[in-house]
Amino acid sequence: MYLFFLTLHSWFRWVVLLSLGLGLYRSYRGWPGQHAFTPLDNTIRHTTATIAHVQLMLGYVLYFQSPTVSQFLAHRHDATYEQQPLFFGLLHVVLMTVAIVVLTIGSSLAKRRPTSPAKFRTMALWFTAALLLLFLAIPWPFSPLASRPYFRF
Repeated sequence: MYLFFLTLHSWFRWVVLLSLGLGLYRSYRGWPGQHAFTPLDNTIRHTTATIAHVQLMLGYVLYFQSPTVSQFLAHRHDATYEQQPLFFGLLHVVLMTVAIVVLTIGSSLAKRRPTSPAKFRTMALWFTAALLLLFLAIPWPFSPLASRPYFRF
């Protein structure tokens, strides 16, 4: 079961990044262009936040089943000197949680803004901050902290 969730979590990150990219595209296109915030934009805003929450829940399931995290929690003092247990036991989960909180706040604030440019601006700024945090916390193949493949099979 652990391997299934790990594979699903690995593949679902691309859905998160694609939806966030689409949300950013729409928000940066609409903000300076003085476009109307359409029901499609609202759906993209809401769907992006929902997809990110699903990914976060998958990540929490993995966190409490992961042998790497178990090793980190069992040997916290010694594990802080090992990059991979430290990354997955602490950095990854904290940064991802903060990123999803930032994305959620941005989505919520954008929904409540009175004008279309304000909605687009809020969405653009908060979603950009969330994306930067996500990029920092993803275990990319080139990451010095914890290297994982782009696609897990």
